[in-house]
Amino acid sequence: MIICAKKMDYRLGTQCQRVQNQAMKVNSEKERASLLCMKALASRGRLDTVSQQMATHPQYLESFLHSQHYILYMDGPLPLEYRHYIAIMAAARHRCSYLVSLHVAQFLRVGGDPLWLQGLEAAPPRLRHLDHINKVLAHQPWLTARSHIQALLKTGEQCWSLAELVQAVVLLAHCHSLCSFVFGSGTDADATASTRASHGTPPGYCLCDAANGNAAMPPSPTARTDWTPRRRSLDSSCEADCLRERIQKSQEEKERISDRSLYTDVEDEEELVCSADPSRFVTDPDFGYQEFASREDDHFQVFRVQDYSWEDHGFSLVNRLYSDIGHLLDDRFRSVASLPSQHSPDLKRAIWNYIHSIYGIRYDDYDYGEVNQLLERGLKLYIKAVACYPDSTKTPLCPLPWPSLKASERIHVNLLVMEARLQAELLYALRAITQYMIA
Repeated sequence: MIICAKKMDYRLGTQCQRVQNQAMKVNSEKERASLLCMKALASRGRLDTVSQQMATHPQYLESFLHSQHYILYMDGPLPLEYRHYIAIMAAARHRCSYLVSLHVAQFLRVGGDPLWLQGLEAAPPRLRHLDHINKVLAHQPWLTARSHIQALLKTGEQCWSLAELVQAVVLLAHCHSLCSFVFGSGTDADATASTRASHGTPPGYCLCDAANGNAAMPPSPTARTDWTPRRRSLDSSCEADCLRERIQKSQEEKERISDRSLYTDVEDEEELVCSADPSRFVTDPDFGYQEFASREDDHFQVFRVQDYSWEDHGFSLVNRLYSDIGHLLDDRFRSVASLPSQHSPDLKRAIWNYIHSIYGIRYDDYDYGEVNQLLERGLKLYIKAVACYPDSTKTPLCPLPWPSLKASERIHVNLLVMEARLQAELLYALRAITQYMIA
């Protein structure tokens, strides 16, 4: 037996060297995913299901978390409670209970008024005025017009500033598209299940506790099917004190309002993940996606990217009115396009352009015959359902017609759908804002 004491070096270009490089790359990606998950755990005290799903693509997850954190918590003209309430409104359009519950909890955590959670009619007029553009962007974004922007920016006590409106539009589009990912990945259906992160850390475990010397794992919660709220540990006792104050206020309001469905049963070191009926934040529930190609009204023309594109127009406008968000969004678009895949770049481009086409957006330099050649009918039905009808209460999701596909590839398809839809909504909204500015 020969024992090698030193690390074995292979000649560059040999098969052994290539295998060694691939193994190092895989290990590096796994470490990167683990680090991102640890950061999410340390900042929020738990790893949400969406991050667990996206962790199979660490390069994309990093850009997604950066942009989402910036939109919800960093510099911007909108107060934090407004941001989470707008996210609730956006998720409610698709009856996404997972995102609605998540942002209801965050809305209360940042000091939002529990009375607003009675429904849209209880929210301030400025937020109610967003309802129409929220509805249009979610289902038929080609209807977005300069008049909608003008109505929101008109002079008056309840008007929006241009910077506020741009942030609100970005947030609406972000949450609408995230609903598609939640629906496609089955996150909404699994929201009530108690799951573990891929590295074995239970959802209620906070890395801050380990850093303080309290490394004991909490016991796994017993599964309950008769109770929607779930509990998770807080980052600090200070947050627990603030939460208890808000809970006390909520209880006082509950005594006066008999039909409230916000329940507050928490212990000293726990935070409630609140449940709320999405329908209370929705008006005109019958308004939904309509086939762009089968419209009888020819007033709305095809959106041609050669006339208004993200690269040449949308990026610069949104970055000027909402500092740095253009770079963060552009990084997401580039990251999802550059993700490694077992499928050809032509297939990814066909998926992207097909999603844009069902929203009325066309590329003059693209041969749409490739869509029918590369995307089989079952895949097109899946993509259209995830992009246009992400509502599990109304639309059963047809299975992705690739039974042998790895989980990471399935998530890759859902990421492409999400980002293509996000860009489509932004193009329509930003074009309407541009038309208002130059009018």
